[in-house]
This record gives sequence, C-alpha cells and structure tokens, in this order.
Amino acid sequence: MSKESIEKIQRKLELITRKWWFFLIFILVQFIIPPYASKGYEWAEMGTVTGEILSHAIVFDYPALYPIFKIVPIMLFISIGFFRNRVTRLFSIYAAITYVLFAFLQSIAVTKKYGLGIVTINLIMFLVVAAFWFWEAVAKKNDFTPQKRPLWKYWVVPLAFLAFWYPVNPDTLMPDFNPIYLLTNVAGLTFCMMTPAYLAILTLYYPKVNIATLRVTSLVGTIIGFYNMMTNFLIDPGKLWWNGVLHIPLVVISIYALVLSLKSKKSEPI
Repeated sequence: MSKESIEKIQRKLELITRKWWFFLIFILVQFIIPPYASKGYEWAEMGTVTGEILSHAIVFDYPALYPIFKIVPIMLFISIGFFRNRVTRLFSIYAAITYVLFAFLQSIAVTKKYGLGIVTINLIMFLVVAAFWFWEAVAKKNDFTPQKRPLWKYWVVPLAFLAFWYPVNPDTLMPDFNPIYLLTNVAGLTFCMMTPAYLAILTLYYPKVNIATLRVTSLVGTIIGFYNMMTNFLIDPGKLWWNGVLHIPLVVISIYALVLSLKSKKSEPI
C-alpha cells in the first residue's frame, strides 16, 4: 500500500470517528445487541446472563498464560523508552493481538445454566478496537520520539500501573498488594486492565499518535468503564468495591484520552 493511500485512509478514519453519528452508533448498539446463550433466557435475565458469562469467561481456564501476558508487555513498555520508533509497529501489533484475545477469552463462557454464552456487544467492540490497532501497525502514525511534556501529564502512569498490577486477592476480591501479581494474575489478558496502559502511552506521546486509534480505544474504554462502575459500586458494592476502585483507571484515562482525541485538529474532508 502506497504512502498516499495510507494517508488518505487515515484522514478518512479520523474524520469518520469524530462524527456525532459514529458515537451514536456505539451507544445504540449497547441496547440492540443482546448476549447469546445456547440454552436461551428471558429478556429480563439479560443482565444476569451477561454477568454469568463474564464471571465464568474462558480466560479463567488458562492461568498458565497469565505470566506470558504480563512479562511481554512489561518488556514492550520498557523497550519503548530505549528503542522508541523501532518498536512502534511491534507495540501496535501486540496491542491488536491482545484485543482479539480479550474479545474471545473474556466474552465467551460455557455455564451450566445458560450453556455456551457470548457477550456479543463486547466481542464486537473489542474486535473493532483490535482492527484500529492493526491499522496503526500499517499506518505507523504513533511517534515515540522523546518530547518535552509537562510533569502533570504523567498522572496517567501510576493509575495505569495500578490497573496492570491489579492487586486483588482472587479468593476474597479484597485488596492484596502482593508484588507477585505484577507477573502472575489475569490482568494482562483483560480489556479493563490493559487498556489504561495502552492509552497512557498514547496520551504521553500525544498529539504524535494515531488519533483514530486513540479515539476508538478510549471510546470503548469509556463505555466498558461505565458498565463496571455500575456493577461494582451499585449492584454489589459489598463484594466488588475494590474491583470497582481498580477499574477507575480505565474510566478516567479513557475519558481523558477521548477528550484529547477530540481536541485534535479536525481532518479535512477528502
């Protein structure tokens, strides 16, 4: 693909993703695409079905993979500091692959009550995000060249680190700041814990990043973050309050990144 073609597609993506109807589509599909369950369910059970699938997602069946998806991103994050643009494409490809894994490993489960279940809307949104990261691997708009930035912009780093660490006891769901979780828990294979890290990096190099990728990732992050705030703090706060706290990075960094993406200079129509 020629450089001119890549630039033309990039401008179209930036233009389309800031249209009001683009955001409206993402909002409306939340209400018109229900979860799937092979054994069927009543409409009133939709929320229960979603919760059952997410809490029994197949990602929990593969703990042997957890360390891989902790160590690899740590190495990538560190390599950005040393190798800059030489790892830009590798970083984008890794992010894209993980979003594909989030889509299938987190959105699908086999439960006793509902059989095969799929949180269809999450699967679709995560795959859309993955597509934009794959596109960035082609377009290479992310520029990790060192640049002067105000110290306050680094506020995203400790929040992203907290999400990536995910210091929660897997049995009680209560705070547990065991440093071993930096290398061993499920966070590296979850949308909610990895998205803050990806977005944090993009915000630190903003505006020299792929604006369309930043915008779509942060939009989906905001939507998923809102769901988590509702679930953790309103539906079952006694049990899930700490899980809710650990999802705050997703919410605030996603909103921040979304605002930055909309502040970016508007692409001209082609």
